[in-house]
Amino acid sequence: MITGQCLCGGVRFEYGGRLGPIALCHCSQCRQAHGSAFGASSPVQNVHFSFTAGSDLIREFESRPGKYRAFCSNCGSPLYSRVDAIPGILRLRVGVIDGPVNPPAAYHVFVGAKSDWFEITDDLPQYEKLERTNDPH
Repeated sequence: MITGQCLCGGVRFEYGGRLGPIALCHCSQCRQAHGSAFGASSPVQNVHFSFTAGSDLIREFESRPGKYRAFCSNCGSPLYSRVDAIPGILRLRVGVIDGPVNPPAAYHVFVGAKSDWFEITDDLPQYEKLERTNDPH
């Protein structure tokens, strides 16, 4: 069982499935939403995901038509994103997971939009944009 929480601990969750490939996204929206060089997220199946505390603290922001970014209204921690076009899948923000995360990061995406102050130094695959797959990024 994977567990996690926001920074203030008000929102807590459990996930009983496997994490999907972890994407490190360098698009401007992820950089702004996370206040960092990139956002790290993994697709998870909504059917295996549940909030154990604080669901009333969650707010969603529609960052583009049909895409919603969820965060804790108390501390601001990003929690997940979802898109209407792919119901049943959340992109869980990996930084809110308790304990070790398995598998490791799988790839960088939207590297053409990456910040000028961050250099990618690992050997993970890099993609200029998101290929049309079931990835709701």
